[in-house]
Amino acid sequence: MNRHTTKPRKLQNFASEYRLEGLTEPSLRAILEHRTGYSIEKAQRFLDFQQRIDRELLQHPVIKKNRYTAWFSRGRQTHEQVRDFVIQFSVFSNQFLVAQLQKTINADTLEGMRASKEILANEIGVLFNGPRPKLNSGRDADLEGDPELVATQGSVDGGTFRFRAAHFEWLMGIAGRLGLEFSQVGRRVHGTPSTLFFCDELIRLYGSPAYQTSQAASYAVENWAAAGFWEELIQGLRGFKKRTGTDLPLAFFTWHSRLEAQHARHTQEELEELYCTREIDEDRFIEVGNEMLDGVAAFWNGLEEQRKSHSTE
Repeated sequence: MNRHTTKPRKLQNFASEYRLEGLTEPSLRAILEHRTGYSIEKAQRFLDFQQRIDRELLQHPVIKKNRYTAWFSRGRQTHEQVRDFVIQFSVFSNQFLVAQLQKTINADTLEGMRASKEILANEIGVLFNGPRPKLNSGRDADLEGDPELVATQGSVDGGTFRFRAAHFEWLMGIAGRLGLEFSQVGRRVHGTPSTLFFCDELIRLYGSPAYQTSQAASYAVENWAAAGFWEELIQGLRGFKKRTGTDLPLAFFTWHSRLEAQHARHTQEELEELYCTREIDEDRFIEVGNEMLDGVAAFWNGLEEQRKSHSTE
């Protein structure tokens, strides 16, 4: 994730003068406006903490060297291996709803609850009301939930619900082309032990009632999601389509790839706000983040073992 985005000249000069390069724009503005909790000294301490995070958390193997997605990107999968992948991903996708609901229920502020509801409502089919292609209200109404056309920006507040916009239904579009039926995907019974471990770690950590635990897990998850694995999956599925002639709709993956960079940026801003406005246990934050990434790694390592059992290489 690139934290060094272009900032207005005034903020750039301020950051340079006080050694605050790397801080996000909202935090720099908060310091300049003397908001409660924000100070130059605390921001400098945060940047020291960020260096620890970069060294001790964001170097995790699942972020830096995911063996499964590296293999997947080559596009040499068998039909059975792609089916296995879609089944396990569908279990994760459905079980994520449980973790996101827990995160919503356990929010410690109304603002935090609303932020969690944004994600949950969008997952189940409420469209973001941001920019998207204009559709004919009659003829094209059925296309409104198509991930090719769905916005990645905006809010679900005032958004439209569409069954076809539920992320699980987007996955079902892929599953159906692979010969999978609704009863064969999404449920816990279809999950391998490693997939279910990941799902349960999401519920335990990401959905934790302890605010700092939830935030640490969220930070870890969003930085994993923004580290490039979506692009590797897209590349691999495109290679599979070209090699086999299988017509797979990939918009579920391309839509998420566009979305994740925004999520990671927001998560970085939330971390800086957390550090400046509350007391934070730095060691515990990194510990929880690594526990969450270990859960993520279990999911991919399970798929790696599963694909080897069907390997022709």
